[in-house]
Amino acid sequence: MTKENFQVYPLIDRKKKGEKLEPQEIKWFIQSYTDKKIEDYQMSAMLMAMFIQGMDVSETAALTDAMLESGEQLKFPGKNVIDKHSTGGIGDKASFILAPIASAAGVKVPMIAGRGLGHTGGTVDKIEAIKGFNTALDLKVFQEKLNKEGLVLIGQTPDIAPADRLIYALRDVTATIDSIPLITASIMSKKLAEGANGIVFDIKTGTGAFMRSTKEARALGKSLIATSKRFKKKAVALITDMNQPLGNAVGHSNEIIESIETLKGNGPKDLTDLSIILAAHMIHIGGVEKTFEKSLKKARLMVDSGKALAEFRKLLVSQGGDDRVIDDYSLLPQATEVTKVLAQKNGHIKMFQNDQIGLLLIELGGGRKSKADKIDHAVGFYFKKKIGDHVKKGDVIFEIHHHAHQKDIADKIKNTFLKEVLVMSSLKVKTPKLILELLS
Repeated sequence: MTKENFQVYPLIDRKKKGEKLEPQEIKWFIQSYTDKKIEDYQMSAMLMAMFIQGMDVSETAALTDAMLESGEQLKFPGKNVIDKHSTGGIGDKASFILAPIASAAGVKVPMIAGRGLGHTGGTVDKIEAIKGFNTALDLKVFQEKLNKEGLVLIGQTPDIAPADRLIYALRDVTATIDSIPLITASIMSKKLAEGANGIVFDIKTGTGAFMRSTKEARALGKSLIATSKRFKKKAVALITDMNQPLGNAVGHSNEIIESIETLKGNGPKDLTDLSIILAAHMIHIGGVEKTFEKSLKKARLMVDSGKALAEFRKLLVSQGGDDRVIDDYSLLPQATEVTKVLAQKNGHIKMFQNDQIGLLLIELGGGRKSKADKIDHAVGFYFKKKIGDHVKKGDVIFEIHHHAHQKDIADKIKNTFLKEVLVMSSLKVKTPKLILELLS
């Protein structure tokens, strides 16, 4: 706990002008905000100053430390406690697949996940589509379940990095999300506090990611690995494509269904491949297998044998979720209407303006415009075609799953999709590479 007594206005003003803040100043500001001695609007101003002016390595380290030290820090024995973190994207539901795979293989997976941020969906919001699933376990129960069962999924608690929980909500509604120092401090404060001994990072890049270029994604990956190294944690970072939705389903119930189908061995190739590869890295750095090749083989076996699906079922039962959804998808919130979006001409799908897809989901009620908004788990989208696919005029590219009273909104989304999201080409288009780089 820092005992210094600085002034709020001068610190914001200095950062606004691009001056470097000292570690004790950053720690005082973060702790004062956590203690409710600094107002939301003052924190928002500081976040914008940090976003625009950037932060150097020592400032980023001080911010991470301050957020980590704002709450409790868990410790687990052994080297096989491994988590994964994705920087977020459209249709990214890989956590629901890779965590059961890794757990079935012998890795302990402590997942403290977030809610939706900006145009991207949140893991906690998605799993809450399953009736009864409790993401609000206290830390004692979290620890007990991890030690006993090997897999837990909760939302951020008031005890773990409370500064980040408060700041995360502000960043979501103040356009201060895509900042490498802010992302680094947010991710690492949570992952370090939850007691993971190793972390696999999935860093998205493209039109649906916060890191639009591979260069930005690489810089974030290096920042996360450097911070992991500073705390003596094993880390691997994969830079992966987010120029189109991962898998075919977007929206909370839709994504849960697709996750279950993938665990059953019926998932789309991109989602299946990425989930298995990420799980294999968790298995490898967790020390379960000595080589990545053996880890990859084991990850595939966990799906093929049904053990990963059984692990997902065990997770649902353990945390009060209705595991009948695995066999009966009608138990999930469901939209009653489907509006189909058809190709207007022959050609190849060249690209999607992927972030717009997330924003359109928010318009439908599947995301938040403000902190207090409730999520509609039933609504969503389903993609019948992906980048590189050839389509004929009249082919279904995209489905909008909505309620009867949302017909006007669905029509508006349809028009926006055709005019602003979808880009067609008369020439053949290559399928995007899924994994662009590996940093370790």
